[in-house]
Amino acid sequence: MHEKRVAKAYTRELMASLVLYAVLLVAAIRWGRPMEEGVLRTLVLLSPMIGFAGALWVIVRHFGRIDEYQRMRALENLGLAAAITAGLTFTYGFLETAGFPKLSMFTVWVVLCLSTVAVQLARKLLDR
Repeated sequence: MHEKRVAKAYTRELMASLVLYAVLLVAAIRWGRPMEEGVLRTLVLLSPMIGFAGALWVIVRHFGRIDEYQRMRALENLGLAAAITAGLTFTYGFLETAGFPKLSMFTVWVVLCLSTVAVQLARKLLDR
């Protein structure tokens, strides 16, 4: 019962922060990019980080709410995903020196998210 309540609160809070992030991102792209360079433009373009900080806060709170086993499991999954991400991005860094196109730093975040999902799914299948 506690796990379901915690999971529901986590999902609701995380979705709210991600919606805030998305709204601020669209606004920053729409109105921030055409602005003249300066402090105001920089602040507008950085505004989606408010939603990101909210998501980070939600994740930290979630780690405080879950039990020790879930916390250990989640941190192991994240550690494995970070190692996979490091390996892939390091490898691609060498490929860039070989002439492959340069990728945005946003790509690292996408790789980390996909690696986390892949690790979680793989470990769930292996634990059956």
